[in-house]
Amino acid sequence: MNAVPQPAACFHCGLPVPPGSRWDAHIGGAVRPMCCPGCAAAAQAIADGGLADYYSTRTEYAPRADDAGADAPELALYDQDPDVGDGVFSVEGIRCAACVWLIERRLERLPGVREAALNVATERLRVSWEPGQCRPSDIVRTLRAIGYGAFPYDAQQHGEQLDRARKKLFRQLFIAGLAMMQVMMYAFPVYIATDGTMDDHMRALMHWASLALTVPAVLYSAQPFFRGAWADLKRGMPGMDVPVALGIGAAFIGSVASLLRGTGEVYFDSITMFIFLLLASRYYELGARRKAARGLEGLQRALPAASQRMPGYPSSRATELVAVAALRPGDHVLVAPGQAVPADGVIVEGATEADLSLLTGETRTQRRAVGDELPGGAVNAAQAVILRVTAASRDSTLALLVRLVERAGQGKPALALWADRIAAWFVAGLLVLTVAVFLAWHVIDPSRAWSAAIAVLVVSCPCALSLATPTALAAATDRLLRRGALAVQPHVLETLARATHIVFDKTGTLTMGRPQLRAATALDGVDEQECLRIAAALEAANEHPIALALRAAAPVHAVAHDLRYVVGEGIEGVVDGIKYRLGSEHFVTAVAGSTVVPAQAGTHRPRDGMLSMGPRLRGDDGVSCVWLGSQCGWLARFELADSARPEAHDIIGRFKEAGKTVVLLSGDEPQAVQAIARELGIDEALGGQLPQDKLDYVRKLQAQGAVVAMVGDGINDAAVLRGADVSFAMGGGAALAQLNADCVLLGDGLAPLADAADTALRTLKVIRQNLGWATVYNLAAIPAAAFGLLNPWLSGVGMAASSALVVANALRLRKGN
Repeated sequence: MNAVPQPAACFHCGLPVPPGSRWDAHIGGAVRPMCCPGCAAAAQAIADGGLADYYSTRTEYAPRADDAGADAPELALYDQDPDVGDGVFSVEGIRCAACVWLIERRLERLPGVREAALNVATERLRVSWEPGQCRPSDIVRTLRAIGYGAFPYDAQQHGEQLDRARKKLFRQLFIAGLAMMQVMMYAFPVYIATDGTMDDHMRALMHWASLALTVPAVLYSAQPFFRGAWADLKRGMPGMDVPVALGIGAAFIGSVASLLRGTGEVYFDSITMFIFLLLASRYYELGARRKAARGLEGLQRALPAASQRMPGYPSSRATELVAVAALRPGDHVLVAPGQAVPADGVIVEGATEADLSLLTGETRTQRRAVGDELPGGAVNAAQAVILRVTAASRDSTLALLVRLVERAGQGKPALALWADRIAAWFVAGLLVLTVAVFLAWHVIDPSRAWSAAIAVLVVSCPCALSLATPTALAAATDRLLRRGALAVQPHVLETLARATHIVFDKTGTLTMGRPQLRAATALDGVDEQECLRIAAALEAANEHPIALALRAAAPVHAVAHDLRYVVGEGIEGVVDGIKYRLGSEHFVTAVAGSTVVPAQAGTHRPRDGMLSMGPRLRGDDGVSCVWLGSQCGWLARFELADSARPEAHDIIGRFKEAGKTVVLLSGDEPQAVQAIARELGIDEALGGQLPQDKLDYVRKLQAQGAVVAMVGDGINDAAVLRGADVSFAMGGGAALAQLNADCVLLGDGLAPLADAADTALRTLKVIRQNLGWATVYNLAAIPAAAFGLLNPWLSGVGMAASSALVVANALRLRKGN
């Protein structure tokens, strides 16, 4: 009887080619059969692009491509903003380094694409392109054409994808655990049987039953180790999966061979236990990483998808539901209680309490009223308010932070890269040692050679280098975020720990960046609180920094009428039927008379915690004076100056105690800079520094061998922030400064900087502990296995326990002090 011919397989996706198919592709000088026009188009695109080597490096068939255009209408939705030239995409179907190679090179050949970088661990692809030559839909379509599912990165969708991976790992863990328990049921009687209590047929039956239960564990549960080992070998950098995969494979093959021969040891119990323990450790480690990444994911999920816009405000209070991406500056939106603010804006109606914890780390709600700003991503915790949008959603505070988060996931710190290199050499040396142990035991006692070699493979633990180090860094990064510091670059912690010089900008960094009332001098016996009340009433509608400082200092506000502003001089108005003037001495003289009552004759009351300045108009330390008077005479003098942040003195003291040199560089007047330096205990302070001067100063320190950490907030700090070894930008500072910094201090203060310094030291301590444990463990365990003192199952317990120990040690960084 003639055999029925089997249909050929599609060269691209592996599915059967229909009889009479006319679809094919010319690849590598040969005509390859295809099952559908989609696969034919995808394969020909790969070949025409000069990427035919993909087919010789892939590890499995690509997904079907005939559905690549099924959702073509959906692709147009990705092109709503034609001015955007970069983005992050989620990619599905990545299997190995060949996929990474293919995706990056295929996109780099796409017209308009400047750069493409794929993170295989997170399956996230960052692409930058020329907006006029390329669109997001072109990138998605190109990826789908070569067989990879792709879509613009969405935190929720990406989270669901990660959840699917976690569930699959749990299923593999469950199968391995079930197999381990059942195999031990058959192995235990064999272990306790004495000579004559179990015949050879029963022993063989127990072993065959163990084999049947071990096969699912090896073929399904151990897939992560075999795939990881194959990917490592393809990269030419053997990782810790290589000895694990070799140990599992060698033990299984050796056991099957012994079972078929009827002589020798079998290790089915050791294999299943080893797979289960390592999967349990990996599942534990995956959970730890998910917890560490939760804060960053919260940032990305914070902005709502839609908003209630009020197109007719203030004449109409009707609302319409629009996408947040459609909001533009000047739009008015209604933010209901419990909703997230869709974009940066200013409250024009209503008062509420705002929860800014996601942006600043501050858990207490903050009062916000008419005229106050609300950043996108803040949560309205009390009453409904109407907001005037000041920045489009993609330019909002939260959108900036999300872009910084995306940057934070790219690359590895030098410490982790060093650990990866050491782990690769460690694994290579381990493989050589395993061969040497096998040959040595083959000469001494051939029956123990296989067992000793497997034990050496299994007992080794490079995880402290290639697993626990990034876990420690991830846990520390999560701790920083919860304390109000977003580490954008991966080297922040290790470089800050090594820093020898901490260089601060002045205005907005060490100081509040805005005037505050330092002292109020009541003249001619007038009550100070009453003077403040009148001044605040006159400045009620003014957004000048001095007006804001006076309003903040007033206990209660009165109501002023008939207001008249004189640019550069001050303001005149009527309060309680009396005309007052507030401003410069010359401006107030016109109504109060030509003689100023000396301060010594009045009641001089410095503000709480502030320095009394004495009677002067403008001091060398930047103090400004504002006068209040009426037809009755001179009433008060208010002294305002940019004050040091309350926590600045303590933080500088902590850095000095740690042996670091603190420097103040500022573009402000040298006298004002020296005054702040004296107040905060900074020995080296330079004023009048231009941006290039700051950069030259930092480079001079670096040329002398110093490791410089820079802290700034303004646009003029962008160059020096990029030039420093590690840099920190204030969260309330300029966006350009934040984009050039390695870490952003999200709150309105320097407290997160102190937490970053403490966390950096703790992180390096934990990593040293992990490395020390790994060294001691491997120095003891590997020789013991080589000399035959450890059998494979005990070696598996040791390695899994070692992995769990270093991960648990790293997770301590997430906790408090």
